[in-house]
Amino acid sequence: MPITALDRKTALIVVDLQKGIVDLPLAHPVADVIARNAELLAAFRRRGLPVVLVNVAGGPEGRNDLGASFPAPTPHWTELVPELGTGKNDHLITKYSRSAFTGTGLNEWLRRRDVTQVVVTGIATSSGVESTVRDAHEQNFHVTVPVDAVTDTDGAAHDHTITKIYPRIAETGSTKHVLAALAVSR
Repeated sequence: MPITALDRKTALIVVDLQKGIVDLPLAHPVADVIARNAELLAAFRRRGLPVVLVNVAGGPEGRNDLGASFPAPTPHWTELVPELGTGKNDHLITKYSRSAFTGTGLNEWLRRRDVTQVVVTGIATSSGVESTVRDAHEQNFHVTVPVDAVTDTDGAAHDHTITKIYPRIAETGSTKHVLAALAVSR
């Protein structure tokens, strides 16, 4: 579903744009994804809208196919890329699961700020971003994904999520579409 509008109280959630992840082989040029995220962050901060910066420092204990290949997070690995900057009112979350909502209090933090819609960006389209988008949808937020502000380690997984999953639970478009909707939402 294309982007139709942004609610007056929309938050930006940037997922896992951290040094250890942006250094992985990705399906799209990471510099472009980071630049689009920085542009969105600047626009949200200028308008005083909520910004959530998320990093991942581990995963659930259950068995999975990653096994020992998942890198042991170090402070460098979990550090957010400097291009994101940090606004004085940004909410920083470290997660230990795929979704930014799991075990972080994010839903409550957003509700206390009367947020009704979230724009979700970052890496990986089919993992951390998708899990966060799904959970936001399940928590009854309106969800928007600028598809040029996300990427994945797997191009086919990225394409599948963009074309098959997101249209069922979110509005999608480009960073320019989000910025245009943001300009008229005030």
